[in-house]
Amino acid sequence: MNQVNPQALAVTRDAASPLRLFWLAAVSMFLIVSQTLMASAQNAPESFAKLAERISPAVVNITTSTTVAGRTGPQGIVPEGSPFEDFFREFQDRNGGPGDRPRRSSALGSGFVISEDGYIVTNNHVIEGADEIEIEFFEGFTLPAELVGTDPNTDIALLKVEADEALKFVSFGNSDNARVGDWVMAMGNPLGQGFSVSAGIVSARNRALSGTYDDYIQTDAAINRGNSGGPLFNMDGQVIGVNTAILSPNGGSIGIGFSMASNVVTKVVDQLKEFGETRRGWLGVRIQDVTEDMAEALGLASTEGAMVSDVPEGPAMEAGMQAGDVIVSFDGREVQDTRQLVRIVGNTEVGKSVRVVVNRNGNTETLKVTLGRREEAERTYPASQEMTPEEPAESELMGLTLSPLTQELRDEMGLQSSATGLAVTGVDETSEAFEKGLRAGDIITEAGQAEVLSISELETKIEEAKEAGRKSILLLVRRGGDPRFVALSLDASE
Repeated sequence: MNQVNPQALAVTRDAASPLRLFWLAAVSMFLIVSQTLMASAQNAPESFAKLAERISPAVVNITTSTTVAGRTGPQGIVPEGSPFEDFFREFQDRNGGPGDRPRRSSALGSGFVISEDGYIVTNNHVIEGADEIEIEFFEGFTLPAELVGTDPNTDIALLKVEADEALKFVSFGNSDNARVGDWVMAMGNPLGQGFSVSAGIVSARNRALSGTYDDYIQTDAAINRGNSGGPLFNMDGQVIGVNTAILSPNGGSIGIGFSMASNVVTKVVDQLKEFGETRRGWLGVRIQDVTEDMAEALGLASTEGAMVSDVPEGPAMEAGMQAGDVIVSFDGREVQDTRQLVRIVGNTEVGKSVRVVVNRNGNTETLKVTLGRREEAERTYPASQEMTPEEPAESELMGLTLSPLTQELRDEMGLQSSATGLAVTGVDETSEAFEKGLRAGDIITEAGQAEVLSISELETKIEEAKEAGRKSILLLVRRGGDPRFVALSLDASE
């Protein structure tokens, strides 16, 4: 074994003291970083037991009963009118089949208490059509519940029970603070098992499924049938979502569940509690997202905002809004797209006067709109002027075969006598117009944000757009009464 001279070692240490100091500093820095990482890792809970114990008393199982009309015959066994129908009906009655007698049907779901005086939140689809609603509490007792109100648009329902003592409840948190990757915990009554806990993370935010007001939190916490209406908690024990749906090929959890965000739910619950129904703001416009070619045609710097495709009678029309306006700000909030605008308007109180900033023909204008109530809105469309005469019967532009609307064409296409514009009677299948969805039967009512009643007017708008250096022109197209804007390249007009 090699021997080390202590004196030589001491000399070596003295000579290398600057290097030694460097390594000491590096080791210290490593320890500091390690401690920081360990502290961060402590955010991941070792156990959910304390949290589950604290909030479980506020989570409830919901059982509903519904009277279902009895079957009038042996449905599903023999075809209606079959000579064997009487035989099978007699067989069912003799063997205790339902026959014509009504029967009771039960369903299970989840919910949670939000106040000590007995208000309970769940999904609308859990209690929809129910004759009786029974609430089972964590402590083991049950109480009947009355329906306060529902909102099918967000699939939220509010119930009320009467209890002798104050009930344990949970509070809503701010769902906007939930980050992708945060821990969450779901509680409910999956498959009738009752008061079951599952944990996971926030997988995604701002998911939309099919509704106008959708704002779902996606989570991989296990959610199954029966979890509907149950709460999704953050690690502070606050409800940040109501478990509503799953994406699954087999009906069971595959780690893709959706909870309606609490910031949507709280507004609905407040209205149901106060009015027994929702009261959403109504602007009174039809809108669509701004595409890149539409932005270019309008000379906009970006695709942000919501394009107004139609303004029927209502608050927006009274405020002077026009088809072709691009809404860029609503009540002080910048508008990103149509989905965001719909949610902002819906969450604004009925009767409030708001400032709406629009881009109109390249200029910014501010309109003051007093919102109506969406639930009561009846949209009526104003009649337009008759088109001018002396037009060619047919013309081809931008891959479209166009014809001015005549009464004969209106009758043939099932249009009102007041309908005006240019009828699309044919579309070249190799054209950009066909690619962007235009079809025979569409009606072009505007070009370049101006009404077109004749082919010559359309040709004029095309020339004006070219002279202005535009690469495309914006057309307002109606199909079955529904309007939408389409931008077509001006090269296609040559």
